[in-house]
Amino acid sequence: MRCRRSERAGVGLAVFAILAASLLAPRPAVATPLRQLADVQGVRGNALSGVGVVVGLNGTGDGDSVALRAALARFLAAAGTTVDPRDLKLRNAALVSVTAELPAFARAGSEIDAAVQSLGDAKSLFGGTLLATALKGPSGQEAYAVATGPLIVGGAAGAAGGASRVKNHPTSARIVDGARVEREVPVALDGRETLTLALRRPDFHLAVEAAARIDEALQGPFAHATDPRTVVVRVPPQYRTDVATMMALLGDIELEPRVPARVVVNERTGTVVMGQDVRIGKVAVAHGDLTIQIDTTPQVSQPGPLSRGRTEVVEKSEVALGEKGAELRVVHGVTISEVVAGLNALGVTPVDLIEILQQIRAAGALDADLVSM
Repeated sequence: MRCRRSERAGVGLAVFAILAASLLAPRPAVATPLRQLADVQGVRGNALSGVGVVVGLNGTGDGDSVALRAALARFLAAAGTTVDPRDLKLRNAALVSVTAELPAFARAGSEIDAAVQSLGDAKSLFGGTLLATALKGPSGQEAYAVATGPLIVGGAAGAAGGASRVKNHPTSARIVDGARVEREVPVALDGRETLTLALRRPDFHLAVEAAARIDEALQGPFAHATDPRTVVVRVPPQYRTDVATMMALLGDIELEPRVPARVVVNERTGTVVMGQDVRIGKVAVAHGDLTIQIDTTPQVSQPGPLSRGRTEVVEKSEVALGEKGAELRVVHGVTISEVVAGLNALGVTPVDLIEILQQIRAAGALDADLVSM
């Protein structure tokens, strides 16, 4: 009997810059409402967290876990049922961490998304349902929301005959609108004499322009930029008791921010997202595919005569390392479609593409910010 398994061990990459990045034409700015560019200082969301239990798993739970037994016992006791924790079977349950963000101005009864992550050794959360879990603030004293509901898992896992396969992260999940707000965080705007707007991206030009446009909307010198991120606004007397109306007026002001080109990559999921202004100068890319082949042959180990040894089955492994020929290709692009076409010509997976983009940036040919999630 002979079994084989192949593993992708890595990617051999060599990137050589052969020409300087081409000169780029000015990028047209896009008008964006001020409400999408700035936040009111002091008006923000709050992080919530809690520890809960997911049930309904198909044998992919934590298994024998003292912490999970105690958590299930507490949940059943709160529901009026008393059981011996030692009688609980835990393969279909998992201990999880639950997090959410309480938005500013959220009211009791509002629904928000919740994220769920395994805390134990569960293999997968697929098909599970989160039992009612209290979500508390950083102080851990007050519960601001309660999360419960079926999970949406973005990964999958399977195993059979000693072999297993995992895609993405099956131990992380989300519950859309799965947390209901039970306690509000009061935010008072009326009566304030000044409001401070915090730009989400620091930019001197944008801050000065925002102050000028706010003065036009309020018909007076009420705003001034103090730094590239901050614009201070004096509330006109007619809006002191109706700040919401003023904020609605200011939120509709349209500005033209200079948004930098950006490539966002997530190595955990193999996701690559490019903005429309991404440019790649002309470079040559050599992409080699490195593979490790492991052959395992079960063999019988027979002890010598009159020895105290035992007959056992052992595995003899042979490891072969191979590398396909790497072809040097020229990749460049002026528009996002040309960039995608050039990179697709390499015939690589998204995970390999992330490595290639990192090397192209190191070569100085990627005219964009590379952000890793």
